[in-house]
Amino acid sequence: MAASPKTTLPPGQQLVAPGKWPLVGERLPAASDAPWTVAINGLGQQAIRLNLDELRSLPQVEQAVDIHCVTRWSKPGVRFRGVSLAQLLQRVEPSRVAKYISFVARSDRQHSTSLLLDTALGLETLLALEVDGSPLSVEHGGPVRVVVPGRYFYKSLKWLTAIELLAEDRLGYWEANSGYHNEADPWRQQRYIPARLTPADAKRLLATLDIQGQDLLGLPASGLTLAGLQARNALLRDADFRGCNLSGASFDGANLTNAHFEGANLRGASFRDADLEGAAFQGADLRGATLLAASMVATSFCPEGGEQPSSDVQMDAATTVDRALIEQLTPTQADWLRHQLSRIARPT
Repeated sequence: MAASPKTTLPPGQQLVAPGKWPLVGERLPAASDAPWTVAINGLGQQAIRLNLDELRSLPQVEQAVDIHCVTRWSKPGVRFRGVSLAQLLQRVEPSRVAKYISFVARSDRQHSTSLLLDTALGLETLLALEVDGSPLSVEHGGPVRVVVPGRYFYKSLKWLTAIELLAEDRLGYWEANSGYHNEADPWRQQRYIPARLTPADAKRLLATLDIQGQDLLGLPASGLTLAGLQARNALLRDADFRGCNLSGASFDGANLTNAHFEGANLRGASFRDADLEGAAFQGADLRGATLLAASMVATSFCPEGGEQPSSDVQMDAATTVDRALIEQLTPTQADWLRHQLSRIARPT
């Protein structure tokens, strides 16, 4: 049953357009000629390894799952079909000292993620083989991926190849390398671990106006005067630039996932090839700004349903937006941006 965005979406999430499922992260698993198998080992009475035919031969269950991506888009009511984790673990009889479970991908980046074992079982985790009646595509994690209802979707690992039962937790790829929250509860907005810098430390660092290539998760910079800031290729996930003067700044190639630019002066700023997934620009001044070749999945320029109104983003004929990428936005955001571009009569 379709969900109402006003009553069932977690805070800060936006509905994707019907029929769309944005691609996030790696597109393909690591290349291998070996047959696909899923191994289960660690703290169990016996280790097992199942191929895809063996997985398909087990009793299959179907669940309707609301996908909530950490980059602020949601896709409700997706029907996954596969093998229940609880049923599969009955075959290995986990030891009493097994408190955590780690899922490992066949991935060039060696992706993995972990959960408390009780949490994984309580959330009715699924090893999915199908989605909406069809085999899972490779791009979306096929032939088999983990699906963890009730958690941000980075906990639903693509290309599952191993399950390990552990006595102590082992942080996964996104949690260890990108600062993603280890519990990932969307209703509590557990997207990232707390910022590593205090506002005072951030102010001293930003005084140089050069943070190119630096990894500054959750950078607290609201209200600062940072005209001409050089932030090319910086990792600025969840950065707070609300109300900043960033005129003429360069964020080319930067990762600005979930960054906040509400009310910021971004006149003449450049975001070429930047990752703007989930970034917020409500009330910002984007006159003369460049947003070419940027990833804009769930980027927001105006309020979504149920959000408080905000002042309009300012754009002019010198604002450069890659029109083809408007399709990445949610319907509300895409309609608003098309209207703005039409209003300022930018040449196509």
